[in-house]
Amino acid sequence: MDYEIGRRLKSIRTSLNLSQRQLARQSGVANATISQVEAGKLNPTVSMLKKVLDGIPISLGEFFGNEFEVRDRVFFRAEELTEIADGGVSFRQVGANLSNRAIQFIQECYQPGSGTGKHAISHEGEECGIILSGRLEVTVGDEMAILGRGDAYYFKSKQPHQFRNTGSEPCELISACTPPTF
Repeated sequence: MDYEIGRRLKSIRTSLNLSQRQLARQSGVANATISQVEAGKLNPTVSMLKKVLDGIPISLGEFFGNEFEVRDRVFFRAEELTEIADGGVSFRQVGANLSNRAIQFIQECYQPGSGTGKHAISHEGEECGIILSGRLEVTVGDEMAILGRGDAYYFKSKQPHQFRNTGSEPCELISACTPPTF
């Protein structure tokens, strides 16, 4: 999937007549990093890819979605959820294009040792989630907790935050974010 992410990023960037250097300036991500991602030599973390896409701007959902939804859908089968992450983290979003929506709803799975990356994420809105299985280390600002089955979190997402599975089994959870920012 690394190559697919790189190809897709390059396709979107060039369709907007952006050079790698322009995207680097707009996103605050090094030109060399963008080049490596586009070449399929670097698998970006969720936080890194989000930072790059913020420079376009495009959400993770729009980036990974096959096409914009023409009409408002009501029902989504399991196989129709849009995967918006890669590697040891899976984010399965309800709907592909959330540009006309007020909430983002995601089924998340973190493999042991995986997380959202070295750098904390921050964006407008609020986030909440509930752990279905496994354990997840959640850091929000200066606070950190390890959450297990049935535990939950809720915070203003402008605060820097990170997620990491410190356990030995996959961690599954359901989360919501408003407004949609991924």
